[in-house]
Amino acid sequence: MTEEAFAKVLRAHGARVFIVGGWVRDALRHVRPHDKDYMVSGIAEADFQQLFPDAQKVGHGFPVYLVSIDGCLSEVAFARKERKEGQGYRGFRVSYDPSVTVEEDLYRRDTTMNSMALELPAKTLIDPYHGACDVEKGIIRAVSPHFMEDPVRALRAARQAAEFGFSIAEQTSRYMHACREELQHEPQERIVAELRRALQAERPSVFFRALERAGILAVTFPELSLLIGKTQPPEYHPEGDAWQHTLLVVDRAASKTANVAARFAALVHDLGKGMTPKAMEPHHYGHEQRGLEQLAAWNRRVTLPKDWLRAGRFLIEQHMRAPLLERPGKIAALLLAIDKQRSVLTLADFNAVIEADHHSLPDYLRHGERLLAAMHGISGKDAPKELRGRAIGQWLAGRQTARLVRELTALRATSRLGDAGTI
Repeated sequence: MTEEAFAKVLRAHGARVFIVGGWVRDALRHVRPHDKDYMVSGIAEADFQQLFPDAQKVGHGFPVYLVSIDGCLSEVAFARKERKEGQGYRGFRVSYDPSVTVEEDLYRRDTTMNSMALELPAKTLIDPYHGACDVEKGIIRAVSPHFMEDPVRALRAARQAAEFGFSIAEQTSRYMHACREELQHEPQERIVAELRRALQAERPSVFFRALERAGILAVTFPELSLLIGKTQPPEYHPEGDAWQHTLLVVDRAASKTANVAARFAALVHDLGKGMTPKAMEPHHYGHEQRGLEQLAAWNRRVTLPKDWLRAGRFLIEQHMRAPLLERPGKIAALLLAIDKQRSVLTLADFNAVIEADHHSLPDYLRHGERLLAAMHGISGKDAPKELRGRAIGQWLAGRQTARLVRELTALRATSRLGDAGTI
């Protein structure tokens, strides 16, 4: 059925119908909205079921139905109120009945920009908490102190600041800080889900800076918080400590790759600097091994996505040595190792992180795909028939390295000729 027909049926039975949530916010941001959700008030659940017998109930703690509207399965929820009675996001008592108003439903939501509704059929804006004004100003503001009742709202506010390029109101930042204790007991999958979405933002650093400002970085991402204040040689890192460097690198990497695993690898590439002994600073010798240990500790505390873990380990191991390699055999081995990571981390992804960290790329990485193609032009099947076992691998490595040297020499010669203006 059409949206107009859906609203008409409900209104004929005394109900009110609203579009709610992110669709309204994004429409006001002049961003193409997705996932249109509806809320109804003034009707009992039993009456709704009679009107829409094909609707599929999916909500458990409170009724949510899937209804086919304009060719899409859309969520339809009943206006409800919530009262905090326990810990975490499950500790709510929910009440819903025909007497609950749209204003009461919007009041329970987290921020003003998410607490607006469009009433059908005219799409009249219902905005009791001035969300439209905050959207226009680019401010994330809590509707009320109820914000603190679901601690993951603190992460969501920080993540949406990164997604939308908004700032967080001072009082809201204080509410985020008040979530500190309960955040330590939240299911880690909720925190990882917010981290994933934050890493998809144009500037992921905004998310982490918001958590730091609210004083909750240490309880959500303790391994990252240890980077704060870890000094670095100023001649190499004018941006400041290891934390500022990490945020700079993750933003630079995000500008070059959309791969979340690669962005996570950028985030953790210097994780080991957080464990550098104070007496060693500003140098961080051996931080690669400490970084692997810290990443393993993070994964024990929170089961990280496997592709993140694999990409993170690889970049921690290689980010310091990759720009320094000169021996052809070492270069060939690294390029082939990168190629084996292709399912989670392509050469372009690897290069994005290395360039974000070091500001430039060695020529073998810039021309890596061409060099790999040359090396892949020969395989173990081409080995002399008398060779067996390990000897085949040694023969192949030698031939691939020779091809890499030949190709790289030609590329460098062409580059020099180009620089001289002769081609």
